[in-house]
Amino acid sequence: MASKSSVTVGGVRIGGGAPVVVQSMTLTKTHDVPATTAQIAALASAGCEIVRVAVPKLEDAEALAKIVRLSPVPIIADIHFNASLALRAIEAGVAAVRINPGNIGGPDKVAEVVAAAKKVNMPMRIGANGGSLPKHLEELAQEDQAAALVEAALEEVRLLEQLDYRNFKISVKSSHVPTMIRAYRILASKVPYPLHLGVTEAGPPSTGAIKSAIGLGSLLADGIGDTIRVSLTADPVEEVKVAWEILKSLGLRERGPILIACPSCGRDNVGVQTLAEEVEVRLREYPEHFEVAVLGCAVNGPGESGDADFGIAGGRETGFIYAHGKVLRKVESDVLVAELFNEIDAWIAAGMQRPERRKHAKPAALAMAEASAIPLE
Repeated sequence: MASKSSVTVGGVRIGGGAPVVVQSMTLTKTHDVPATTAQIAALASAGCEIVRVAVPKLEDAEALAKIVRLSPVPIIADIHFNASLALRAIEAGVAAVRINPGNIGGPDKVAEVVAAAKKVNMPMRIGANGGSLPKHLEELAQEDQAAALVEAALEEVRLLEQLDYRNFKISVKSSHVPTMIRAYRILASKVPYPLHLGVTEAGPPSTGAIKSAIGLGSLLADGIGDTIRVSLTADPVEEVKVAWEILKSLGLRERGPILIACPSCGRDNVGVQTLAEEVEVRLREYPEHFEVAVLGCAVNGPGESGDADFGIAGGRETGFIYAHGKVLRKVESDVLVAELFNEIDAWIAAGMQRPERRKHAKPAALAMAEASAIPLE
């Protein structure tokens, strides 16, 4: 079920029906302010809406005030083991802090951090991680790690509720995708608080993106999750790109174009992989949201291109350009991409008006037969 309550992180609302928020984390040493702010700027340009920074040392905490001042997006301080660093982060004006009540120094230290957060109406993220569960839950984790993750999170929730503090979101991350999915489903049925989704330590982009898409996508498709972080062993900008593709694929958010391309097969007469790669590179220059289909033959080309805002279907020497479900014209293959983008640019310049969409308005064979009858320009 969707989270009923919400928190506001530096002006960004999370939960309570708000759009799913994309976040990431810097890789730099936080006390290196130029490097950290440069990475934050790159993340923001890629579409990151909240950035978390690690604060393991005093020098990192001392750099936070300047980072907050220079950052174009809200900053979350990631604190472990040291409550005094959390207090310094709050004083520095971060938008939120992430703490683990189980390792911050005991209930008294948690109470200190909560009291400071309350004074400035600052939210927190709490939660459990499959790699660092409390010792008293180790036996349960051996039987059912998802249940142990949920219990660890609920123990933290109960502690904060006892302190009359409910301005928080929760995570129950695991590197094992089925465990992560089940843990979040159980937790979502037990608490009203916003949920931060993530497959922790997902790995390099080649595999981590897949694990994250399955884990996050399964939950988001069920209406579970309010903010996401894709954890990759890579430049964090790649995390943001994958996160947006997940949200766009589910129709939850819009940002930039969506490319639809067939996987190619023996019917491919145009070299659809090369064609799609060329279109994909050029689409990176566009911030506007629209769909483009690149197909290599007559089987799916008309249907898929008809569903997209624009499309091209290739042939041996000529191809077809589609717009909003209609065939525009037949052109020579060597100018197919250029003509496609001429149409896109003209449409954007004219205000991006979309006619009433017709999904699969005509059978593919009929649409291609009609297109083939168009004289070559």
